[in-house]
Amino acid sequence: MSLEELRKKVLYQNSIEIWIGASKEKNIDWYDTENYKKFIAFLLQNNLNMKQMSICFDESDTVSEGGHSKKRFANKLAEFKDENSACYSIKLIDANIELIRKFEL
Repeated sequence: MSLEELRKKVLYQNSIEIWIGASKEKNIDWYDTENYKKFIAFLLQNNLNMKQMSICFDESDTVSEGGHSKKRFANKLAEFKDENSACYSIKLIDANIELIRKFEL
């Protein structure tokens, strides 16, 4: 789901869903945890207002986005236990989406 589609669903979204949307827009494989950590580091360095949160994907989530499981991805991130691997709540306002789209690998 693109960032615009996410915003239409809810004003606040978790950073994993946002990462998936941003990755789709840039044709990046979202399942790479190191890339997610770089994404979060970029947002933190640019002082994006985010609140750390816990997240739980449905137990039935076996294959969901591009052949990958969000649940497995979140579990892989949880193993790192640092701020760049955490999940955050982000408000999808224009300024935040603009910053998110500036992220480059």
